[in-house]
Amino acid sequence: MARKIRKNFNFYVDGKGYAGSVMSFTAPKLSLKTEDFQAGGMLAPTEIVLGHEKLTADVEFASDDAEIMSKFHVVESNEYGFTAREALEGDDGEVTQVVHNMRGKVKLLDRGETKVGEKGTIKVSLALSYYKLTHGAQVVQEIDVVNMIARQGGVDVLAGIRGALGI
Repeated sequence: MARKIRKNFNFYVDGKGYAGSVMSFTAPKLSLKTEDFQAGGMLAPTEIVLGHEKLTADVEFASDDAEIMSKFHVVESNEYGFTAREALEGDDGEVTQVVHNMRGKVKLLDRGETKVGEKGTIKVSLALSYYKLTHGAQVVQEIDVVNMIARQGGVDVLAGIRGALGI
């Protein structure tokens, strides 16, 4: 099987592309929220899954952008769509796209320090309510926090719980 190396990426905010301006992107870390559980007759505690930890992502741009900065709100507001697209290239020359679809709010704007003769950057942290990771044609993960949906490899693993709750 050919090794696939990340060759490049681009970032989009509400459909607007930032090629030539986006410097870095940190995808959401997927982490389970767990708790130790030990009942009578058990030798040791085991971790039980209670859900997911918060979904966050970070992106850094080479320059200020009024449109991005306008997405930061002090009051509850609409969520925005964010997309990161990556190109992976294998030893065999085949290119595979990886797409991170996200929905959420701008939680932090960090314009950093301004210095003469140095380029500035703006760091943006996102608080997400939705995340979907697609690798090629395969949806690997899809998490919709508000609608209690978690698809892993195309299987909706929370369908039974939603059904039991009448959701």
